[in-house]
Amino acid sequence: MRDKLAGEVRLLNLDISHNQKPINSIKMNDIKIMNRAADNIRILAASMVEKAKSGHPGGAMGGADFINVLFSEYLVYDPEDPKWTGRDRFFLDPGHMSPMLYAGLTLRGFFSMDDLKQFRQWDSITPGHPELDIMHGIENSSGPLGQGHAMAAGAAIAEKFLEARLGKTMMQHKIYAYISDGGVQEEISQGVGRIAGNLGLNNLIMFYDSNDIQLSTETKVVMNENTKAKYEAWNWHVIEINGNDVAEIRKALDAALKEESRPTLIIGKTIMAKGALMADGASYEGNLKTHGAPLGGDAYIKTVTSLGGNHEDAFVIFDEVEDLYCARREELKKIVAARKAEEAEWRKNNAEKSALMDEWFSGKAPKIDWSKVTQKPNDATRSASAACLGVLAEQVPNMICASADLSNSDKTDGFLKKTHNLTRGDFSGAFFQAGVSELTMADMCIGMMLHGGVIAACGTFFVFSDYMKPAVRLAALMQVPVKFIWTHDAFRVGEDGPTHEPVEQEAQIRLMEKMKNHAGQDSVRVFRPADAEETTVCWKLAMENTDTPTALIFSRQAIANLPEGNDYEQAAKGAYIVAGSDENPDVILVASGSEVSTLESGTEALRKDGIKVRVVSAPSEGLFRSQSEAYQESVLPFAVKKFGMTAGLPVTLEGLVGIGPNSKIFGMPSFGFSAPYKVLDEKLGYTGENVYNQVKDFLKK
Repeated sequence: MRDKLAGEVRLLNLDISHNQKPINSIKMNDIKIMNRAADNIRILAASMVEKAKSGHPGGAMGGADFINVLFSEYLVYDPEDPKWTGRDRFFLDPGHMSPMLYAGLTLRGFFSMDDLKQFRQWDSITPGHPELDIMHGIENSSGPLGQGHAMAAGAAIAEKFLEARLGKTMMQHKIYAYISDGGVQEEISQGVGRIAGNLGLNNLIMFYDSNDIQLSTETKVVMNENTKAKYEAWNWHVIEINGNDVAEIRKALDAALKEESRPTLIIGKTIMAKGALMADGASYEGNLKTHGAPLGGDAYIKTVTSLGGNHEDAFVIFDEVEDLYCARREELKKIVAARKAEEAEWRKNNAEKSALMDEWFSGKAPKIDWSKVTQKPNDATRSASAACLGVLAEQVPNMICASADLSNSDKTDGFLKKTHNLTRGDFSGAFFQAGVSELTMADMCIGMMLHGGVIAACGTFFVFSDYMKPAVRLAALMQVPVKFIWTHDAFRVGEDGPTHEPVEQEAQIRLMEKMKNHAGQDSVRVFRPADAEETTVCWKLAMENTDTPTALIFSRQAIANLPEGNDYEQAAKGAYIVAGSDENPDVILVASGSEVSTLESGTEALRKDGIKVRVVSAPSEGLFRSQSEAYQESVLPFAVKKFGMTAGLPVTLEGLVGIGPNSKIFGMPSFGFSAPYKVLDEKLGYTGENVYNQVKDFLKK
């Protein structure tokens, strides 16, 4: 099959000083070779799905031309150093098109044919939707549509942010994203479009695979808006092309690389299942059935044969395609060598910044002097969080804090007061005003950290964590240590009423806390501190957690400090004794957050009745369960009766208090009411007096 076309593979003049593609005239047979390579991707994609007997071949076949042009001519990376910080990033949004990505990465040398044959199989590195795997060229876990390109936009923000601190030499790469009709339809696309355009992210280049077909219908049934006009209204540079035409793809990418003030959207009209044939030889292109199922039997055989492959031995790279990608690897050696030489010169002349960059990209926890945090007694924990954020803004120069239009309420303005907003043309600030778009904000913060070199935190009201759960889940899956700041943690939001009162939210995030990730760690580390001083410890633990996302849940209202002399450092164990450390207590009172002080306020009357009481603050059940069994038993002895109080669903505390005659939990079994929070405390029973009554009644049984 080898045609010895090495001389016909484009010989390209390298524009090494800027990062991108070699530009020169197109030779006569160049288009033929490029189309041959795209067909190779199509065959591999269809064959992966066929062998697995599941998957999505149609979109992968339609997008093969763009992926081939990008991977063989434009994307700058070091094949021998996949984690090189200067590499371009490629974020796939429609994870169901993973066969296209795996096939393209195989041509680049990141996967073997055996890997492709294990598509969607047990213990495979080629799952049905890509999972974060930098060493194999995969920059993000994609699946839920829309989130992948939000991560790409976040990476573009990170690159701009770091450029403002390190200079252009070290930050001259591009962020490429690939999105589908489904991603454009997802509401998150509005947030990405608005924010990326408003910030002028000209380092973001997104290809929209517009093939008119989705899983259950033609796109015209569900959308008929002018996508070009929509993105132009958001300040995007929009280019419409034939997405299966090599020359048009190149022209669009060249124009995108020259754009100086806007992100670029390339709308590529592609053909679903391009090149596919039915069993009778008729065209299978544009057929709804090709979206989410194998081509099947004779249709698969006809398709592979028509595309120039052998259906009995389809998992091969054509010789001339191998030549094409070998030539690109040689080009990349020169491009990367030149870039790394520039970087080495920069490092020689910028020793201090070079050390900072290495520290930032190491992923290690930053060094912070927590003694600089001064807390006011009996303060709201959201305000205590603001005090911590102010110190972080001063001491962690690579940290970005975001808020979904609530900075003065979720108190992330503690960070903002020590910096300024990121704005178009000025990324020297460190505060990201995301607007009212919680999911977009969360995914962009994930993207910032996927880029590397940045620590990201984002805040909103706890009830709005519902908007963010899909992003939190992906952060947990990818082990991205974003800090999620959630305030107004209970019904004590008061007059705002039940729509804004989180009741089930803590139980939901605590369920994720109980899950383990691939490394056997808690998927999410959750903290709900009992007072201002405990807040500092929880923030310290959050910043030291570099393995998983952290959820920090804070109160709106002021909370009385725990008893004087409390050893707050013990909060690092997840749960600890804060009062009444009797060796043989009659009852143990357990809570997190605001309810700890409520429990404590009821203990005086209980002790007067001769009841030996222990109070335990449990800001992090997950962290507590990671302690030794001996420590857990010392704090919450199995045989001792336990009473828990939570402002959320009673199930929130079941993991600590237990179920049965020796356990009782006082919680919110239903949605709340609208009233000032002190009235709600009284009416709903969150008082020391009710603690006394509840415990007395419990001990009688």
